[in-house]
Amino acid sequence: MNDHSQIFRTSQLEENDGPGHNPTDNATMGELIAARFSRRGFLKGSLAVSAIAATVSPMALMMADEARAESKSAFTFDEVEAGIDETHHVAAGYDADVLLRWGDAIFADSPEFDPLNQTPESQAKQFGYNNDYVGYLPIDGSSEHGLLVVNHEYTNEHLMFPGIVKVVKDDKGEAKIEIAPADQKRVDVEMAAHGGTIVEIKKTNGKWQVVKDGKLNRRITANTEMQLSGPVAGHERVRTKADPSGTKVFGTINNCAGGVTPWGTYVMAEENIHGYFLGELSADSKEAANYKRMGIPEGAYDWGRFHDRFDLSKEPNEANRFGWIVEVDVNDPNSVPKKRTSMGRFKHEGAESVVAKDGRVVFYLGDDERFDYVYKFVTAGKFNPEDRASNLDLLDQGTLFVAKFAADGSVNWLPIVHGEGPLTEANGFASQADVLIETRRAGDLLGATKMDRPEDIQPNPVNGKVYVMLTNNTKRKDDQVDAANPRAKNAFGHIIEIGEEDGNFAATSGKWEVLLKCGDPSVADVGSSFSTDTTRNGWFGMPDNCAVDADGRLWVSTDGNSPEATGRTDGIWAVDTDGPARGTSKLFFRVPVGAEMCGPLMLPDMATFMVAVQHPGDGGEDWKPFGRPSYYEDPSTRWPDFKDDMPVRPSVLAITKKGGGKIAV
Repeated sequence: MNDHSQIFRTSQLEENDGPGHNPTDNATMGELIAARFSRRGFLKGSLAVSAIAATVSPMALMMADEARAESKSAFTFDEVEAGIDETHHVAAGYDADVLLRWGDAIFADSPEFDPLNQTPESQAKQFGYNNDYVGYLPIDGSSEHGLLVVNHEYTNEHLMFPGIVKVVKDDKGEAKIEIAPADQKRVDVEMAAHGGTIVEIKKTNGKWQVVKDGKLNRRITANTEMQLSGPVAGHERVRTKADPSGTKVFGTINNCAGGVTPWGTYVMAEENIHGYFLGELSADSKEAANYKRMGIPEGAYDWGRFHDRFDLSKEPNEANRFGWIVEVDVNDPNSVPKKRTSMGRFKHEGAESVVAKDGRVVFYLGDDERFDYVYKFVTAGKFNPEDRASNLDLLDQGTLFVAKFAADGSVNWLPIVHGEGPLTEANGFASQADVLIETRRAGDLLGATKMDRPEDIQPNPVNGKVYVMLTNNTKRKDDQVDAANPRAKNAFGHIIEIGEEDGNFAATSGKWEVLLKCGDPSVADVGSSFSTDTTRNGWFGMPDNCAVDADGRLWVSTDGNSPEATGRTDGIWAVDTDGPARGTSKLFFRVPVGAEMCGPLMLPDMATFMVAVQHPGDGGEDWKPFGRPSYYEDPSTRWPDFKDDMPVRPSVLAITKKGGGKIAV
């Protein structure tokens, strides 16, 4: 059994429930929020709702549920009942159809899924594992025919492979699982299950189908050839024995959230790359501090035992070739994806974009770790809607900024540019390439605000705001709270709303506000701030991904709701951001036990809502009806097939209204 046999990768790579790797004494968001609440008298402006909701009693909430007048919400649907069971649930009047499952064919010649006889070759022609980001690129402008792009973040061996798990008792008598050491074949299947899928889909008679012979269908894996572009390309710190040029990389890993660009390309965010590397650096390595700041190596995966590039003792620069934003030209299935180094290297969560007033394109980027930062990238060139080809290298030139939030409600975007401020050779940055390879350290020196796990960040072109999902930070101490991270031991997370100066997304300053502090409003000590119109089903914890629909409405998906944490599963909540219902949340969809809610994606006509259910069946010990570890042979659910000969399978679902029409309208 290997050293990591009793630690699930969900907690290792996704939850990041450690102290964080930020060594600075930069101000934390909690300190800033605390100071701001004090300065504003706590009950002024839009924060009044926060204070009231944080202290309302359970009885008052029940009375509000039962005596609600006509809803002021922008969302019209009957809520799902919050809870936990083996399957998914969607609001009444809607269908939630499984569109793609792990192992499904995406090419005309793809083999049928055979979970007992998986091979790297078959997986490379099938839908990958742990679907996360979901994007849509219309074909001929259609909302009923287009390309679906999906990230495959990571793999769960214990749920994927038969015959590798042994259940043992620990010294407290509790059941744990041990996983047999990996072999070459298993590792190569995992590598083929990573990356992304590009597949043509079409709506026929109201139902979505995969077009298996679509000429643009493609799988991207941990072995796909890619190009490093931008300032870091060719730098000595990214050269390896296999690639002395420093420009050719194989594969992309841990692709969490992402985005699609205004010019119709697909961008994949490389997030928790630290878990893929084994081995030790030499004593005189110049990368020691750099890798420590990224938590490298962690060794959650055994890939380095079979592929030298993941063993730091053999390829000490390989880890510098990961942690980037990857851009894929979906119009050419043979195109070489490009890692756009101008956008910085860190644990990227998302790359959602918007065209600014002057035509430049702005990408918002989260660094998903406790006490790390919020970024944005502004292209140097302008988007040309009449000439797609002229936009294809916009991401190689531009300015990366990191956010510094202040207690007075202002936010400043600090340029991460070599030679400016502390980003000089005296501090170890000889070039812009050095600055970008060590983006986190650059943010440290600039005094950026330490956040509570910044994940998806979504600009809203309808109301001009930007929404920042902050999932949680249970390691924040009482003396570390600040205006933008207001709670110590923040178990449930919060959402920040930014208004850029003059409504210009490319501005270098703006204002910020707390939209929601999450958690159960009936528990005063939690300090959540949902409106009193939010029902017992409508509150949530751990905001993760989000989407803004064509009407400018915010939808939030979550990661971490569980029997132990909140007594409910993850799901999709509709959140009002404007008007008298601001701060009201309603549960629209919930996942099966053990799963995380990913996506989400509303198609342009708002008649289809795509959602991704990731790692269903993970865990099981804390769910009383099951009460034991969940693994391939004995899962807590067999969703979505519910067949004895099929394992639990991460899947993408298409939600539509019965009889057609817009979602929640």
